Amino acid sequence: MGSVEIGCHSCEQEARFGGLPSRERVAFDAWWRVAHAFDSALPGWLVLVPRRHVVSVAELTDDEAGALGTWQVALARALREVTGCAKTYVAQFAEREGFAHVHFHIVPRPPDLAAELRGPRAFAMLGRPEGERVPAEHMDALADALRAALGTAPGGPTISGRPA
Repeated sequence: MGSVEIGCHSCEQEARFGGLPSRERVAFDAWWRVAHAFDSALPGWLVLVPRRHVVSVAELTDDEAGALGTWQVALARALREVTGCAKTYVAQFAEREGFAHVHFHIVPRPPDLAAELRGPRAFAMLGRPEGERVPAEHMDALADALRAALGTAPGGPTISGRPA
């Protein structure tokens, strides 16, 4: 999809695309890949990542930008169906070392999430220690359920209708 930026987590994952587990390839098209956040304690925390190295939203191509809203809404709907979330938060910062590649957090807010973890405080559920994270097998199962809710299959039709 483009050059791999050394030290960029998203680019390094993209370079391994064909060998990624289900949780790293929830869904994709020619411009975007959806992954389950690897260090989250909240099941269903997704990350929507451009498939080429981009460090600013202003750098998105018209095609990437055109597909962005479709992805965000489709993922919110799939998360509601699969997780029963009351809301879905969407955030983009891309400031952490190794994670400057533009990415959008698509965060399901469960109906019973404690008040102190709602809104931007939900980020306390990210970067959790290994023992608190959603287990890999649960992320893979969620990825499979989300893919079914999206109506996509690995290598099959995609959200934007564009080939991968």
